[in-house]
Amino acid sequence: MAKNLIIYYSRKGENYWNGSIKNIAKGNTEIVAEFIQKAVGGDLFEVDTVKPYSTDYTTCTQEAQRELRAGARPELKKYLDNIEDYDNIFVCGPCWWGQAPKIMYTFVESCNLSGKTVIPFCTSGSSSIGTSAKNLQAAAASQATWLDGRRFAGSSPRSDVENWISGLGI
Repeated sequence: MAKNLIIYYSRKGENYWNGSIKNIAKGNTEIVAEFIQKAVGGDLFEVDTVKPYSTDYTTCTQEAQRELRAGARPELKKYLDNIEDYDNIFVCGPCWWGQAPKIMYTFVESCNLSGKTVIPFCTSGSSSIGTSAKNLQAAAASQATWLDGRRFAGSSPRSDVENWISGLGI
């Protein structure tokens, strides 16, 4: 039986959800990551920055846009000790302007994904998955098998995630 790891960055607090900015206790990506865990089993690993983003949603998006333009690699609070035991690696975060947060680039560049099946996905209220999956794959620079990515709205029901998972063949 394959062993799964779901790696995600998720923004809590003031967030874009279901058409407006709301204060949410659990980030959109974390919710979808938990849906994936319930569907396939495995371990969750939350990625977080040493320097936190602003709690104000608009200011946070401005910070993220500056990181995108600068090609930044924010420092992680913690790294995985061992990725060797996993077969399938889900890599996910919000999608900002068609791109994964730069913290996810920091993460994929920090570990060896060779021999793994990597399944990217994102959450967004307005962006498509864009080129984020392809750009993360290029940044990873490892011999992994990357499956097509998928975008979910923050309010996507669990059944949408389960249907996507069932079609992956993992």
